[in-house]
Amino acid sequence: MSRQQPYGHYALMARFFGYPSATLKEDAKAAETMLKATCPDAATEFKRFADWVAETDIHEMEEVFAKTFHVQAICYLDLGYVIFGEDYKRGEFLVNMQREQATANNDCGEELPDNLMNMLTLLPMLKDDTFRDELAGRVMIPALRKMLKEFDSARMRMREKMLRKKHSALIMEGQAHGNIYRNALQALLLLMKNDFNEIALVDTTPESDPLRAPAPVDSCGTCSVTHTPVNTQRS
Repeated sequence: MSRQQPYGHYALMARFFGYPSATLKEDAKAAETMLKATCPDAATEFKRFADWVAETDIHEMEEVFAKTFHVQAICYLDLGYVIFGEDYKRGEFLVNMQREQATANNDCGEELPDNLMNMLTLLPMLKDDTFRDELAGRVMIPALRKMLKEFDSARMRMREKMLRKKHSALIMEGQAHGNIYRNALQALLLLMKNDFNEIALVDTTPESDPLRAPAPVDSCGTCSVTHTPVNTQRS
């Protein structure tokens, strides 16, 4: 991949994983245009999300966002939690990401430094190409795979069954676009795979850098095959 590849488009994609704003409709149009030019496969996947944004009022978008990532969450946006769960390595990862965010002077707002939105806005601000490649390939792509796995129909049925047992829960069933963020996440995954090489997380002894800490062998999230680490050299 060429080192001339710009990364500013990740700051645009980040806007879809924060609380919906009044500019989201314009942002979705701009993102669809960008994806058509840079990664047509991602543009095809993103179209359903862009169409939904265009025809949906802000209040409904807020509700769907909250029910996807916060209330009755299908998946979580904090990538350290997605990869490491409650393991102590998540704390190490957060410390490192806080340092990188501060060094880049990236304002994380009220979210944690490993929140997907903040990780995406960080990518174009990083000066170390090797670190960017490793952050994207070793953490962000595997995390997106794990997040998307939570949208599988079998898992969704199991989740709804569990929620029905908790009578206070309000299921998102009946909403035609209940899983619409799956399309945005899938488009982002395709874009990142187009820009970066995925690096499989393997079972090794943790080093001071939590990017090299072990993770479950099924961290790919989409199949049962254990992957061999990918060569990170660029052509």
